[in-house]
Amino acid sequence: MKIKPKKQYTVEFKERAVKRVKDGQSITTVRKELGLGDQTLRNWIAAANEGKLPGVGSKVITPEMMELSQLRAGNARLKRENEIIKKAAAHFAKDVL
Repeated sequence: MKIKPKKQYTVEFKERAVKRVKDGQSITTVRKELGLGDQTLRNWIAAANEGKLPGVGSKVITPEMMELSQLRAGNARLKRENEIIKKAAAHFAKDVL
């Protein structure tokens, strides 16, 4: 069994994610784009509403680490889109044959 190391995010990253939801984007969309767990983002929103968004004393996230996180999230999104395209192509090819 492989255990994933706990990811740590800067307060700024958390605030931006929460702001996107408050600006009208769905939690599902934001969490998928940023590569977050559903409950993680919900916890951040609840903490922000209470004025207690955690992050003080958290690990420093370098710009390279942030970019890597964003690239991984983008890669995951592209893989999902590619699967949808493959399924659609297979469906329409079945109708043609």
